[in-house]
Amino acid sequence: MTNNKQILVVDDDQAIRELLAEYLSKHNFEVITAHDGIEMDNQLLTNVPDLIILDIMLPGDDGFTLCQRIRQSSNVPIIMLTANSDELDRILGLEIGADDYIGKPFSPRELQARIKALLRRTNFAKDSLKNAEKTRYLSFANWKLDTQQHNLLDRNDQITSLTGADFQLLTLFLKNPNSPISRDQISQALHGRDAFANERGIDVHLSRLRQCLGDDAKAPKIIKTVRGAGYVFIAEVRFDTQ
Repeated sequence: MTNNKQILVVDDDQAIRELLAEYLSKHNFEVITAHDGIEMDNQLLTNVPDLIILDIMLPGDDGFTLCQRIRQSSNVPIIMLTANSDELDRILGLEIGADDYIGKPFSPRELQARIKALLRRTNFAKDSLKNAEKTRYLSFANWKLDTQQHNLLDRNDQITSLTGADFQLLTLFLKNPNSPISRDQISQALHGRDAFANERGIDVHLSRLRQCLGDDAKAPKIIKTVRGAGYVFIAEVRFDTQ
C-alpha cells in the first residue's frame, strides 16, 4: 500500500491528463483522472483524493458547478485551471471555494510546486491547531472553530463547512489576534508567495470569510481593516477542549 498523496485531475484534454499523470507520478504522487463531471463523481465514489486539479471548461457541468458540488460535502484542496487572461474566472473560482488557480498554458513544474505548497499548508494548519494546547475548539464572538473537522459552529451548534483556504485564513487570524496581518502574510499563508500588486483574490478570500462569519466590513466586530497595515482580528479568542 502506498502512502503517496493522491491527486485527482479533472480535464477533458486527454493530452493534459496524460502529461500530468506521467509527470506527477514521477514525483511520488498517485494520480487518478476524469474527463468530465460524471467520471469525476464516479472516481469520488471509490477514492478520497488529497487534492483535486479541476479545469473550468468541461463538457457537461463546468468546473465552477463541480467545485460548488464538491464543497457541499468536502473541504479537499482544489486548484482550478483557467485562462491566464481571464481574471473573472479566477475570482469566481475563489468565491465558490477553490483554494488556488493556475493559468493555461502552465508549467508542470510550477503546478507541482503549487500542489506541494497547498498540501504543506493544509497539513501544517491541521497539525498546528490540533497540537496547540491540545485544543479542539477555538471560540470567538458567537462562533467556535472545530480544528479537527474544519467546521464553524454557531451559538446553536449549527455547522458551517469551510473550504481549505477559508480554514487557513481563519487559522492565521486566530493564531495572531490583535496583531496586524498584511496582505503578503495572507498570500504566503494561502498561496506560498507574496501578494501581487492589486491582487483581487485576497479581497475575495477576506470577503468570503467575513460573509461566512456575518461580519460587516463597514462596522466590523471580528476582522478590522487597518489602512496601510492590513487586517486585525479584534474578537477575543478562547481555547476550549470541548
